[in-house]
Amino acid sequence: MPSDPTAPPASPEVEERAYRIMREVEDSHWWFDGMEAITRRLLDATAGPGAPPGRTVLDAGCGTGRNLGFLTRYGEVTGMDFSPVALASCRERGCTRLHLGSVNELPFPADSFDVLTSFDVLTNRTVVDTRALAEFARVTRPGGCVLVRVAAYDWLRGRHDEEWNVGHRFARGELCGKFARAGLDVQRASYANMFLFPVVLTKRLLERFLPPKAETSDLQVGAGRSWSGRLLGALLASEARWAARPGGLPFGLSLFVVGKKRS
Repeated sequence: MPSDPTAPPASPEVEERAYRIMREVEDSHWWFDGMEAITRRLLDATAGPGAPPGRTVLDAGCGTGRNLGFLTRYGEVTGMDFSPVALASCRERGCTRLHLGSVNELPFPADSFDVLTSFDVLTNRTVVDTRALAEFARVTRPGGCVLVRVAAYDWLRGRHDEEWNVGHRFARGELCGKFARAGLDVQRASYANMFLFPVVLTKRLLERFLPPKAETSDLQVGAGRSWSGRLLGALLASEARWAARPGGLPFGLSLFVVGKKRS
């Protein structure tokens, strides 16, 4: 099922707290380091490494801007997000090519970008995934690359999903089918964060019986360059070469799908 566009967004106070936490931890958190390694390997395998002259990149739902940095290796990067709070953090990073808007109706003309990325946006309660994917295809040039990362398995929902306004988690076949119906030919599809899957599965099951811990975000656990954080980051990054192979990884906490727009 798609996310519910009629569902109310998080309150401004909740939204501001979530983005503040993300901005504080994302540059030194093992999860972001590992996911960057996987993303780079997938983009290298599909879009090709390097930034040829004139190549343009859109990060649709750029959040507080960490990914805008490494995406410059693929071309001239534009960031877009629905949150003024998030875009303010991007400006603090020195990013200037920024737009306020929704993935349900991208504020760009057709065939504007060669590469489009979207990280953990289709899962948001306010997003209609089929509409957003149609918009991704519309603004991507024929032959261009679209990479999407989402949370995996709707039965794995937990308190983290409530904190981050997640309305739906995806299975691989489901998302690949929606790519195809949007006019995007799937090139790679892989789960990620496979090694920690048993740990998080156990945690989600226990959450159903244990009281919540107040004022502690999952992202605040493991933040910083501790030895345990570096170990977890290396473990997640090690999945990159397997995720980029045909068939990818068979299960995990996240899901990547990469497609190309039909000519």
